[in-house]
Amino acid sequence: MEKWIVYAFVSMAFAGFTSVIAKMGLSGVSGDLGLAVRTCFVFVFVLIFAAAVVPTTELKSLSGRNLFWLGLSGVTTACSWVFYYRAIKLGEVSTVALIDKGSVVVALLLAWALLGEGITSAKLIGGGLIVAGLLVIARG
Repeated sequence: MEKWIVYAFVSMAFAGFTSVIAKMGLSGVSGDLGLAVRTCFVFVFVLIFAAAVVPTTELKSLSGRNLFWLGLSGVTTACSWVFYYRAIKLGEVSTVALIDKGSVVVALLLAWALLGEGITSAKLIGGGLIVAGLLVIARG
């Protein structure tokens, strides 16, 4: 199995834990405060991780273009997290997490339109099944 597939499955597992653990941490506090606290921990952890694994010489390779797109990604991540935390504070984690995974369809379409990635029949079927699942959840 290719390394990126292993990484994707590990990411999936941690993301699943993240949602449930976050809901437990939101007991008695707002989703907005919970998100702020969580983000502080993420920030510190990622800085320590980067200090341990990223060679300092790599900093020189950062361009303005890298900073722009990574910064924009940070803004969209923050917006996603704000609404995700508000949703899990008020709703069931299992339902919110499933709806959130509709982002796969958005990513599929954006990757095709902006990055020129191919859309295969398997991706179309998978995306269609995700949309169908979202419709089932929305009506349930």
